[in-house]
Amino acid sequence: MSAVSAPPAAVVRTARTAVFTAFAINGAAFAAFASRVPDIKHELGLSAGQLGLTLLAASLGSVIGLPLSGWIVHRLGAARTLMGAAVVQSIGLLGVGLGVDVAHNRAVVMAGLVLVGIGTGVFDVGMNLEGAEVERFLGRAIMPHFHAAFSGGTVVSALIGAGLSFLHVPVAVHLAGVVVLLLAVTPWFLRAFLPRSVETDETGAEVRSEAGIGAAWREPRTLLIGVVVLAAAFTEGTANDWVAVALSDGYGLERWVGVVGFAVFLTAMTAGRLLGTRVLDERGRVPVLRVLFVSAVVGCLLVVYGGPVLAFVGAAIWGVGASLGFPVGMSAAADDPRRAAARMSVVSTIGYTAFLAGPPLLGFLGDHVGVLHSLLVVGAMAVVALVAIPAVREPDRATTTASTTASTTASTTASTTD
Repeated sequence: MSAVSAPPAAVVRTARTAVFTAFAINGAAFAAFASRVPDIKHELGLSAGQLGLTLLAASLGSVIGLPLSGWIVHRLGAARTLMGAAVVQSIGLLGVGLGVDVAHNRAVVMAGLVLVGIGTGVFDVGMNLEGAEVERFLGRAIMPHFHAAFSGGTVVSALIGAGLSFLHVPVAVHLAGVVVLLLAVTPWFLRAFLPRSVETDETGAEVRSEAGIGAAWREPRTLLIGVVVLAAAFTEGTANDWVAVALSDGYGLERWVGVVGFAVFLTAMTAGRLLGTRVLDERGRVPVLRVLFVSAVVGCLLVVYGGPVLAFVGAAIWGVGASLGFPVGMSAAADDPRRAAARMSVVSTIGYTAFLAGPPLLGFLGDHVGVLHSLLVVGAMAVVALVAIPAVREPDRATTTASTTASTTASTTASTTD
């Protein structure tokens, strides 16, 4: 493959800001729904098991969209892919709101969640691929900062959700407002993404010929990275879906107080991602992730056994522990830019299996041992992650391709002008 010139420094910096915005708006859209899960459970009169099966619909949608996401990005480019995904996600959010407040029908809610899952999954892969390209041209670790933007969007959105829940604002009204924001902001930031020519030259036809998605599924390292992302997604997703419900049901707190606990988790996770890049550069991926997965287990134990006060401390520790597994896995999957799209699609598909299995598993356990104690399953996933973590180790820089070296050198110069 011929070397590709790095885009001008100003273009890379502008694209970096656009990717931050993409992650933030996607996080806000996700948390808008997640923050109202206790209200949805209450309005539809669902048990823990029924709620788990309802949330499974979003995971099914993600599993449908993720295997196709790499191919879609190749065909349409990151910008058009994200715009289409935002439209699908918006239709799904509107469906969820109407299902809760107008139809009062669980099936309508689940149909909306399928579309939310498809849109979110494709949006997720597209923005991570764009982020990986920007990270490579900058020549330094920045992916955790992008994921911090996602977490920051979720924090703001969750706090708004807590306030709207306290004020008894209908779910449909809340989600309709989020859709207006999503569809207004997305076309604006997509104009600043990297030129399509960069995507085509770096990850276009050569990916399909040298290492397409089928080949990536046969690579042991890619599969192990997927296992790490699976455990990270389960650790993060369990808190996203169940912390608010667990605090309100397990400790008898008001639903809006449970949502505040969810916001504490998200705030701590955001802080971990903002501060994590420096630690990753100094210590490396493997030792940092080992410490964080253990921390997530400690935080989970405090949530379950610490009582209503220490549970909030545990939510913060859990948030820090869950902060870097997903972004580090995405960076590891994109270490070779020529194969980044295919590998990231595979890793994301494996990772989102956590969202497929998590809701029904937690719901089943919640019906038998209570939602609060069902969170202990996070510890088992952390053990799985600790076994697979060596797969995310940084590659030997001496073996990188000439094109990657050229673009990294050029982009390092660009980053020094920031």
